[in-house]
Amino acid sequence: MVREKYPVHLAQQEREQLQQLIRGGKRPARQLARARILLKANEGWAASKVAEALDVSVGTVFRTKRRFSEEGVEGALQEKPRPARRRKLDDMGEAHLIALACSPAPEGHDHWTLRLLAGKVVELGLAPSMSHEGIRKRLKKTPSNRGRKNSGVFLR
Repeated sequence: MVREKYPVHLAQQEREQLQQLIRGGKRPARQLARARILLKANEGWAASKVAEALDVSVGTVFRTKRRFSEEGVEGALQEKPRPARRRKLDDMGEAHLIALACSPAPEGHDHWTLRLLAGKVVELGLAPSMSHEGIRKRLKKTPSNRGRKNSGVFLR
C-alpha cells in the first residue's frame, strides 16, 4: 500500500461542517467540489476515484488535499486571489492613443484603422507590443467616437 503524501483526517465537527455546506444554501461550485473532495478523501477514496466520481481532475484533488494539510478546512475551501493582468497602456498612453485616433490619418490612408493605430502605438514607444484588439477595447471604453453624432462631450 502506498502512503499518501497529504492524508485527509477530518474531525467529526469538520465533517459535519462540510456536509452542512454541501446540503444547504447556495455556494460557489468550486467550494462545493472541494468540500466533496475532502469528504471522499476522508473516507479513504483514492485520488483517481475521487476525481472520476466528482468529475474533476486528479490535480484538483491533490491541490485540495495539500491545501487542507497546510491551511486546514477553511484554507482548502476558499478561493485564493488570482493576480490581475497588467495593462499594456497606462492612462497617459490611452490619452495619447485617443489623441492619435482623432488626428488626421497617415499619408496614403483615408482613416485610422485599428491595425495602423496598434503599429503607431508601438512605434511611439507607448507599449512594447499592442494588438488591434487591445486598441479596440481601449477605444471602446472612451466616449469619444468621431463617427457618432454625439462624441460624448456635454455642451451647455
